[in-house]
Formats: sequence, C-alpha cells, structure tokens
Amino acid sequence: MSFLFRFARRFVAGESIQAALAEVKRLNDSGLLVTLDFLGENVASREEAVKAASTYVTMLEEIDRLKLKANVSLKLTQMGLDMGEEFCLEQVERIVSRAADFSNFVRIDMEGSGYTDRTLSVFEKAYKKLGNVGIVLQAYLHRTDKDVDRMIELKARVRLCKGAYAEPATIAIKSMPKIRENYMKLTEKLLKSKIYHGIATHDERLIKATAALAGQLGIAKDAFEFQMLYGIRPKRHLELVREGYNMRVYVPFGTHWLPYFYRRLRERKENVFFIISNLIRG
Repeated sequence: MSFLFRFARRFVAGESIQAALAEVKRLNDSGLLVTLDFLGENVASREEAVKAASTYVTMLEEIDRLKLKANVSLKLTQMGLDMGEEFCLEQVERIVSRAADFSNFVRIDMEGSGYTDRTLSVFEKAYKKLGNVGIVLQAYLHRTDKDVDRMIELKARVRLCKGAYAEPATIAIKSMPKIRENYMKLTEKLLKSKIYHGIATHDERLIKATAALAGQLGIAKDAFEFQMLYGIRPKRHLELVREGYNMRVYVPFGTHWLPYFYRRLRERKENVFFIISNLIRG
C-alpha cells in the first residue's frame, strides 16, 4: 500500500490538512489558484457527514488564517446526501456560511448521473440562500445544455468538465469528438454569459479552442479561469499563468485517496494513458 501511495502521491497532496495547506502555499507562490478537496464520498452515517463538514470548516478557517488563494470543493455524498437532501443541505449551508464569513467560495462537485437531480436541487437551495457557491456540470451528459441555460439564468458560477463517470449512451455522449464538440458549444454559452466560470480540462485542443473563442468574443483573460487536476500537466498550469490566464488547480487530500486514484484510472481508458504519459513528461 505504501508503494501505491507513492505512485498516487503525484495526484494527492498528502493525507493531512497540514500537508495540503503547505502544497497550496507552494502553488500560490507559483501564481496558481487552488480549490481544495477533502477526499471522501458516500459516507455511512450522519456522524461521518457532520465530521466531514467540520473538516471543511477548518479548511476554510486555515485558508483565511494563512491568507491563501484557495476555495474548497466538496461532494454531496460526503455531506450525507444518501441520508436525505435536507440533512445534506444543513451540512452544505454550514460550510458555505463559514466561507461567506471570509468572502470565500464553495464549489459543489458533480457525481454520477444517479445523483445529478439531487445535487442540483441542493445546490439551488444553497445558492438562493447564500450565493457564494457554484456547481460542476459535465459536458458529456445529454441534459447539460439545459442545465447550463438554467445556471446562466440563475447567474451561478459553473465549472465545466467533460465528465468521467461510466454512463450509458441514453444518458451520455460516448464519442470523444462529439463530447469535445458539445464542450465547446457549452463553453461558448458560458463565456457569453459574462459570469466568472471555470473551464476545467486537460485537453489541449479544448484549451486552445477556449482561448481562441474568448479572444474572438472579446472576453478578457481574467474573466474566466482554466482548471486542471493536481499532478496532471503541471508545466501547462504554469504556462497558462504566464500567458495571462487565471489557472486553478484542484488539489485533493486525505486518507481516502485510494478510491480517488483508482477512479482516475478506472473511469475512462484515456485516463490511464494520460496519467502514464504525464508521469513520463512531468
């Protein structure tokens, strides 16, 4: 297991909050923004959910104390979504309220399609009450075009990603060229909304297409941000900063690193080749 963690360590900023915060500081010093994620999902009890929420509160307090340029991302199944939306919402509002005390921001991650409607329901309730919370949408889902329209209507901040959960063709686009096509269609809508969104991709074709589109639309480089996972294409992270873009790194930490690491490899065969190639390239 220790050998496996050494391999996974490239993609996980340690097991403790202290290790994660030190890595956030290093990234900030390089000009990078961060979203910090405490690993864990599908908790088995309300007590676990409350404890996870408390960890997020501590994370926000430490981010403020250390004056780091970071927000937080969380998964609703870690907040007890399987135990009911209202209970989950209580945990989320506790975190988002604490973030508001520091003028900070919380991102709600999107999980598999079985959770999409409930995730959006909890998000909208928290957003309408507190405001300083955003959502993740997945470009490969057939439904996302309408979900993007809804988020723009709400003036909510979106992180757009391709999506990596294994979904059937009835729910998700299966062809990578078609996913890229839809990703750019949605990106255009988001950029035109003049809301500060996150364009989350490691795909160089999509990065270049987004930069070109923003230029064509007269969208300033600091009017949106690129986002990538910690440990994947780190040199490109810094290049984007040098090119004048805001670049945010998704930094996970915690003892539940094994499911996260396996999912990076399991969800799509492209991830295996991508991670291996990045291990070689650096």
